[in-house]
Amino acid sequence: MTSRVLPLRRLFRIVNGGTPTPDVENWGGNIPWATPADFGETFSPIRTTRRSLTRRGVDTGSTVVPKGAILLSTRAPIGYVAISEVAMAFNQGCRALVPTLDVDSRFFGYQLESAKEGLQAQGLGTTFLELSSSALAQVPVLAPSPEEQRRIADFLDAETARIDGIANLRRRQYSTLEERRESYLRRAILALEAQPTQIRRLGATVTTGPFGTQFSASDYEEGGIPMVNTAHIRNGVVTPDPRHAVSQETATRLTRHLLKVGDIIVARKRHLGRSALIKKSQDGWLCGSDSIALSTTGGMLLPEFLACMLRSNYVRMQLLRNSLAATIPNLNESNLLELQVPAASIRDQKSFVKLIDASEAKISALSSAMNRQVSLLAERRQALITAAVTGQIDVSTASGRGIGE
Repeated sequence: MTSRVLPLRRLFRIVNGGTPTPDVENWGGNIPWATPADFGETFSPIRTTRRSLTRRGVDTGSTVVPKGAILLSTRAPIGYVAISEVAMAFNQGCRALVPTLDVDSRFFGYQLESAKEGLQAQGLGTTFLELSSSALAQVPVLAPSPEEQRRIADFLDAETARIDGIANLRRRQYSTLEERRESYLRRAILALEAQPTQIRRLGATVTTGPFGTQFSASDYEEGGIPMVNTAHIRNGVVTPDPRHAVSQETATRLTRHLLKVGDIIVARKRHLGRSALIKKSQDGWLCGSDSIALSTTGGMLLPEFLACMLRSNYVRMQLLRNSLAATIPNLNESNLLELQVPAASIRDQKSFVKLIDASEAKISALSSAMNRQVSLLAERRQALITAAVTGQIDVSTASGRGIGE
């Protein structure tokens, strides 16, 4: 493939977007208005958007570009690419590339997707990174003949669609595994045949993390003793942020909020149901201000059993019912202790935990395998695009058959 290397400005006109004022006359018309939230993570066509403008909204605060224009997110995040299937407007988080010569926009869209890291490296700013119009205009691209552009774009349309289809199948299978996990947990709970009882009556106690005058953001000391907040809890695992830590002196002052092995940390805002069992390596960490530490005392509840319960829809639905606010769910110590779980014997709790752990191990292994496959497919997709747009493969004979099958 013979290609020239040209700056984007030689092939496209760079157009900036905008946002009209909130006046009702500007919104809800028949002109799509794209933002980075409307883009997919990979290059794809865009026809509909979450919001739309009236002609007045366009005239007073935005710009319409024609079908076939490339839309590129240039601010938080940089590098998401789409191609307009209809005339549309867009906000200031994007820039549009409108062809000024005979080019196939799809080819350059794929090329920009393959250059995402380079585009992100050119972002400037203190509050957030942004790729300026002038910097974008200077980005060098390969420009083969229009016929070669169309041939490569046709090839990539077919091959990326096939790879994306396999990846979507794996994601659906992953969702099925999540459904299987909940179904198994629900059946195991029903099999206990024990009377639902409030956890306060089974010896549970709670302590909310420090807030108000007890603790402020200025108390954070990077690299100190971790403080666990909701954002650090994912899939039943605590992953601390070294920036959200405190000194030994502060930890001593907040002794009441120290976590112990066997405690369960529970999100009290927004992400109701997020929880994690504190392990030996996490003993002495601190409960954050948007979390509640749940402890089991009196020998009637195994912490592992309660942790399993907190992962179930059986308990999540109770959390939503008990939450204080309709708009942003919010728990306090009192309504958390009102949660009901089966008052099973310690022997039955141990058997329950053993069964659930065995099931979790199998499902987690399958989930990890599917996630790896999706990651490999994404890598293969990126490599294929780069090879095609740079002429490393002959698209007239190349085929991606066998990928992920």
